[in-house]
Amino acid sequence: MAVVGVSGRVRLGAVGAGWWATSNHFPIFAAREDVDLVGVCGIGPELEAVREQFGFGMATTDYDELLDQDLDAVVISTPHDLHHPQAVAAIDRGLHVLVEKPVTLHADQGWDLADRVRERGVHFLAPYGWNYKPFIVEAKRLVAAGHLGEIQHVLCHMASPTRGLFAGDTNHIRSLWDSKTSGPEPSTWQSPARGGGYAHGQVTHSSALLFWLSELRASSVMAKVSTGGAAVDLFDAAVITFDGGALGSLSGAATLPDGNPYQVDIRIFGTEGVLLLDTERERVSLHRYDGTRWDLDIEPGAGAYECIVPPNRFIDLIAGASTENNSDAVVAARSVELIDAMLRSAADGGVETTVHGETSVNQKEKTA
Repeated sequence: MAVVGVSGRVRLGAVGAGWWATSNHFPIFAAREDVDLVGVCGIGPELEAVREQFGFGMATTDYDELLDQDLDAVVISTPHDLHHPQAVAAIDRGLHVLVEKPVTLHADQGWDLADRVRERGVHFLAPYGWNYKPFIVEAKRLVAAGHLGEIQHVLCHMASPTRGLFAGDTNHIRSLWDSKTSGPEPSTWQSPARGGGYAHGQVTHSSALLFWLSELRASSVMAKVSTGGAAVDLFDAAVITFDGGALGSLSGAATLPDGNPYQVDIRIFGTEGVLLLDTERERVSLHRYDGTRWDLDIEPGAGAYECIVPPNRFIDLIAGASTENNSDAVVAARSVELIDAMLRSAADGGVETTVHGETSVNQKEKTA
C-alpha cells in the first residue's frame, strides 16, 4: 500500500481528463494544500491545457507511464468499460483509487475489485454524492441503530433531466452544470457496449444509496427496460428479491424536464418501522410501530445533487483524517451486480435472473 510521503501531501495521479474530471474532481484536488497533482493521463488536444490549468506535474497519453510516477493514489474518470483494467493496474501497485461510477459494467469485475482492495489494504471510493449528504448520513445512523427491525420490503426510484445525455446532445448536460469545459463523450453515454443508458448512468446512484443504507444484497431480479426511441435504456423497472427474502421494486426514468430537481425516493419497510427518504422534497422520516418518530429538519436545497464531499473524503481517508467511507468497493459491487442482472433479465424478456452465484471473498468475510 502506498504511504503518504514525508511532505504529508498525497501524491495523486489522474487518468481521464474529460468533462466530469475537469469540472468537478480536478478543481477540488487543486484547491487542497495537502495534494500534489503529479500527473494526468488522457487523450485529445486539450490535455496540455488541462495540465497547465490545474498544475499537474506532467501529462501523458500512456497510463503505464503515469503509474510509473511516484504516486500514492489515482483518480479514474475514463469511459465506463475502461474502469476495471485501469483500477486493477493501480490497486495491484498498492495505490489508493477513486473510481467513477459505475465502477465496472459486470458483476464479476466489481467483486474482483472489492477482493483486490481487501487483499492490498488500499482505500477505494466510488464518488456517490448523495451517500455523503448530512441528512442521508443521519438516515443511515437511524437504520444502523436497528429502528427498522428486519427489512422486508424496499422501494427505490430515481428520475432525472438527462434525456440529452443518453439520447441526444451530451453538451446539454454540460449546460445544466454550467461547465465551461467540453461536454461528455457521446460514445460513453449513448452506446450499449460502453455502458451507456440510464441504468448504468443513473440507477447506479440510487441503488448504491439503497445498498449503503440497508446493507442488503440482491439475489434475483426480473426487469424490463424501454429506450423511448434512443439507442440505450431511458426507462427501467425491476422487481428484486434480496438475500434473506426481502422484496423490492426499482424504477428509473431519464426524462424529467429541465429545471426539475432530481428525484431519489427510497422507502424501507421493516418489522419495527418504516424509513422514507426523498431528495426531491427533502425529507427523511423514520416512524416505528411503537409510536416513536424521527422527522429530520433539512435545509432547503440540501437534496440537490453535488459531488464535493467524496473527492475530499478520498484524500482524507488516505491522509488518515477520516475513517468514514460511505461508498466503498462492496457498496459499488452490489450496485454493479444488480444492474448487470437487470439488463440481462431485460434482454431475456424479463425472466427472473440470478444476481450473484459464488460468493466473493469480501462478501464471505463480511457475513461471517
